[in-house]
Amino acid sequence: MIGGDLRATEGVLPSGARWRAHGRGEPVTLVTHGLGATPGEARIPASGLPGTRVVLTFAGHGDAADAPDGYWDYGVLAADVLAAADAVGATRAVGVSLGTGALTRAAAEHPARFERLALLLPAVLDGGREVSSAWALERLAEAVAAAESDGGAALRERVAAEFPPGAQLGEHLAARTAALLRLGPALHALGDRAVLDDAAVLRAVRSDVLVLTGTDDPLHPVAAARSVAAAIPGARLELLPSVAPLFTHRKELRALLADFLAATR
Repeated sequence: MIGGDLRATEGVLPSGARWRAHGRGEPVTLVTHGLGATPGEARIPASGLPGTRVVLTFAGHGDAADAPDGYWDYGVLAADVLAAADAVGATRAVGVSLGTGALTRAAAEHPARFERLALLLPAVLDGGREVSSAWALERLAEAVAAAESDGGAALRERVAAEFPPGAQLGEHLAARTAALLRLGPALHALGDRAVLDDAAVLRAVRSDVLVLTGTDDPLHPVAAARSVAAAIPGARLELLPSVAPLFTHRKELRALLADFLAATR
């Protein structure tokens, strides 16, 4: 079922993850979000894309059910990605951070499944996290754990630090803080977990791949993006000068994604 032939505009997977379709026609692109993303954040990469955009909400996020035991594993997340992609006939996919890890794992297991993949803000591949990324994730986990005693003050501070100084966050600060409060187990489980045992398996990937990250984001270091791009034959790497490119460079991001995902071989 693809494009205008979708018989349902939304669905629920056995894990509790949910997908919702927007637009119509081809191509059909699956969009997967980062850890702790609010519904608004999850939709950012879908904005302006051609055809049908299907936003997958992982368990523990948005209106999806809380995550079941054992969910925070890239193999499990990849299974949700593939199930949603098969349900809607997606030929393209976009991942952000956690979603990028899940898509990378899915591509490793099914190297010809997608025609095009946009992998945004990769955080880790087949080894330990970079020091900056591990530290940033640990600080978030500590802030979530402290929320019961400090009313979420440390967590709000950590979330605000993810954006450029002086950024007008409005209601987003409260929304993202609330989202992260559901995800203490995920922050702990993913801290020392690699996407793959060996990145060499990505040599078999047949998708056209765009890898994109910001130059100043400690949770998503440039080294991780370079590793992902180097592991996949023909992958294109784009760097945006920002600590939070999805927030500061939306126009450029949308143009890059729209051009890349609309192209045909």
